[in-house]
Amino acid sequence: MTYTNSVITGTGSYIPTVVVKNSDFVNHTFFEKDHTAIDRPGEEVVSKFKDITGIAERRWVDENLTNSKIAAIAAREAIEDSGIDPETLDYIIMAHNFGDVIKDTIQTDLLPCLASRVKQKLGIKNPACVAYDILFGCPGWVQGIIQADSFIKSGLAKKCLVIGSETLSRVVDKYDRDTMIFSDGAGAAILEAREEDHKRGILSSSTVTHAIDEAYYLYLGKSNAPESDPSIRYIKMHGRKIYEYSITQVPPAIKAALDKTDIPVEDVKKILLHQANEKMDEAIIKRFYRQYGLRQEVADVMPMNIYELGNSSVATVPTLYDMVMKGKMENHKIHEGDIIIFASVGAGMHINAVVYRQ
Repeated sequence: MTYTNSVITGTGSYIPTVVVKNSDFVNHTFFEKDHTAIDRPGEEVVSKFKDITGIAERRWVDENLTNSKIAAIAAREAIEDSGIDPETLDYIIMAHNFGDVIKDTIQTDLLPCLASRVKQKLGIKNPACVAYDILFGCPGWVQGIIQADSFIKSGLAKKCLVIGSETLSRVVDKYDRDTMIFSDGAGAAILEAREEDHKRGILSSSTVTHAIDEAYYLYLGKSNAPESDPSIRYIKMHGRKIYEYSITQVPPAIKAALDKTDIPVEDVKKILLHQANEKMDEAIIKRFYRQYGLRQEVADVMPMNIYELGNSSVATVPTLYDMVMKGKMENHKIHEGDIIIFASVGAGMHINAVVYRQ
């Protein structure tokens, strides 16, 4: 029997060069959403932030870069890693949330779509290479992989480039403590069709959206600073609600994907989870295994780069995968035949997961 497999044949990423440490925020003036000042020593604010999120530093792009530029860098690296001719790509799927935002502005630029900009930057002339964007919150790259797999399995595509890229440093409110969470980065992967006598690559997936009470857990809102201009809006979130939602809803969504296969949970080697918050991610993994009546040492299955890279939204999962595949994550390797899971949660609120055999 022959199977049409969707296989990742190349990866790439762009890690910005500007390092912003927690100590850089010690002298910041932060306000609550009700515009009252946070009247605590900066060292205490930063220390508590580190304890909760695990983030010690983050990466922001320099003033000459935009989202589409760093996406193209990651995409070019993935193309080179796969060895394909970029003119043979059927789709370029670009996940982001804010388009290109020029430094010192707050205006989102989505015309033309970023995928078209990336296609131009890559110099791809083939008009049959279709380029489009996904606005799906932090799970955008994983959703792009799910869509690309559907194109391949249905015979509509042979090769797809899926990118997750964001420059959140351009849309943060410097008077909001949540500024310390967000970062910039880009990750990309080439997904190719392979006709083979055994199943590998993408084996299953699941996606859910909760949008009654949860739709605006992440949103755009005015600055926390008193007398701020309400017409100028920044990324905002209800952190506690997101945490409670995620630890409750993400584990069953991951389980739904795995249960579509005949693979026992004990065979899962790695779970590459959206890098949102260290404690939240650890709780998600523990609860995932608890559904099977198991206890699992989180550090063994879940690599994390949030400590140095922060939360770069759609870029966290592909960046993490690229780093593991290229030997840049100490104590974490992925071998041929390994079962891994990609999973993410974010604005919408959306959750998705993909089960993948390397």
